[in-house]
Amino acid sequence: MSKEFSFKPADFLPMHDAQVLEKCRNIKRDDMEYTNEHGFSVKVVPNPTYLFIVDCFERIKKSDEEDTHLTMIFPNQWPEAYKTIAFLCNQHNVSCRNVDAFAMDEWADEDGNVAPLTYGAGLGYSFRTHFYGNIREDLRPSVDHWHVFTNENVNDYSKIIEDVGEGGADVCYSATGWPGHIAFIDPQTKEFAADSLEEFLTLGSRLVTQHPLTIAENSLFAPMGASGDVYAVPPRAATIGPRDIANARDHFDMHSITFIGGDSWQRMISRLTLYGPVSMQCPSSIIQLFPGTCYVSEVLAKPITYWQYGQDVYRA
Repeated sequence: MSKEFSFKPADFLPMHDAQVLEKCRNIKRDDMEYTNEHGFSVKVVPNPTYLFIVDCFERIKKSDEEDTHLTMIFPNQWPEAYKTIAFLCNQHNVSCRNVDAFAMDEWADEDGNVAPLTYGAGLGYSFRTHFYGNIREDLRPSVDHWHVFTNENVNDYSKIIEDVGEGGADVCYSATGWPGHIAFIDPQTKEFAADSLEEFLTLGSRLVTQHPLTIAENSLFAPMGASGDVYAVPPRAATIGPRDIANARDHFDMHSITFIGGDSWQRMISRLTLYGPVSMQCPSSIIQLFPGTCYVSEVLAKPITYWQYGQDVYRA
């Protein structure tokens, strides 16, 4: 980064290739959009969340009109977006009878006990309460169509998605986390250890131990107090696996997390996910291998700048 002072990234970080890091830091806005040989595209837009809401509603509406089954995998927690999708279904009398919706992850304690649906900061609680619970009763499917992780199904969750979705989900909605995770598929996780990328892509749902950056990231969100209280974040999680990403027939990825003023921890990992190599060191990068689109917000597409690159600072 600097000619005057160079160093290696901390050992616990998953990526250490200096050339890859420098390349990703220096991606320009004009060079961000592309479509690769797998049918995966990157598009820069004002607000990916709006497009997610529209895309989700349109898929549900089509499944209702054509009376076709629809299997969807969703990230958590997203009360405002889910309430809006439910509102649109209610407003336009769109039935969700054909939908099977899967939450992609859930918290677990140190012993691997999955958080119950009564846990207010839980991902399953949010998914059932803010999404399913806001769909008008006459438009809802039975509650067992809104799938969440439990102690009983954690190891069979991938198989349930495959059985319900005839091989996989029709669409997987996702984002990338601070260490490069997708769902809770973290790098350097012993539970997802594999000898090759090919083997990695065959691994299904399971209990995992969270990467330190994942715990730090989640301490910044409202369910855990939005105060950096890392002690409030459970140490383990239940999650879908790379196999479920690979099996999905379409992918809708979103990179748009910012704070007031436009600061974001996601700006660098977004670039590593989309412009770095596909690797287990950045699990979210596997989306490059499959048809779909990642929508990056204009705010996140702004250049990464550092003080040593022109910031006026006091020098003794």
